[in-house]
Amino acid sequence: MGFAPTFYFGLKTMQNASIEERVREIAAEASAKNGVEFVHCEVVGAKRNMTVRVFIDKPGGVTVEDCAAVSRGMDEKLDADDLIPSAYLLEVSSPGLERELYSFEDFKKFTGQRVKVKLSSAINGQKVFIGQIAGIDGKDILLNEKTQGEIRFPHSEVVKANLRVDLEQEFKKR
Repeated sequence: MGFAPTFYFGLKTMQNASIEERVREIAAEASAKNGVEFVHCEVVGAKRNMTVRVFIDKPGGVTVEDCAAVSRGMDEKLDADDLIPSAYLLEVSSPGLERELYSFEDFKKFTGQRVKVKLSSAINGQKVFIGQIAGIDGKDILLNEKTQGEIRFPHSEVVKANLRVDLEQEFKKR
């Protein structure tokens, strides 16, 4: 398990969806240049109090140095592009142990792992499930859930999904 450092650097701000897309491109580029996986980014907050959050990862976890390097790479490009006209905060960190699963690819990558998934539509009267990702079939995700057994749902139904630390398994490793 890796250390989950967070860096805060003052920068400049913006509010438009195209800005978020450009920030995502810059974050992905800075991550690749520094040998880490770009996981996700988001631009949140009000126009005068904006925060840019970037999550990076690598096998064994990210280090403080990884976060600092990605932050510096982004800082240079964001300033050069003058994307965000007012002050803002840039946070670069690990996605954490119970990281959010954002894409269909994340479900593939973490097949076999325990997750908590909230769906937009109920399956047998239930919208929230905790279980193990059993696999992927076409555009569907297969989940082994304790009470309902294997359930199937399209990725488009996922409202939110996070890995869940299985404490029992973690203690067995020690």
